[in-house]
Amino acid sequence: MSDGMTEMYKEEATALQKQVGGSHYADMTIQPIEFITANGLDFLQGNIIKYVCRHKNKNGADDIKKAIHYCELLLQMEYGE
Repeated sequence: MSDGMTEMYKEEATALQKQVGGSHYADMTIQPIEFITANGLDFLQGNIIKYVCRHKNKNGADDIKKAIHYCELLLQMEYGE
């Protein structure tokens, strides 16, 4: 492999360093996916974390509404409320 190819592979970003469609996660000290995975959170819990973490840098109030919706789903599916 030439030196140019070796350098290209060294500079390739890890999956956590890559982000499609913005930098609203990549700019965080701890990305939501890292927190979600480390704490074994399920789909509903993970989405709540994701939307709350990104609202200021992506979709504003819409992301808070999405987080609330996932909280309502969690209440209904886990607690029958």
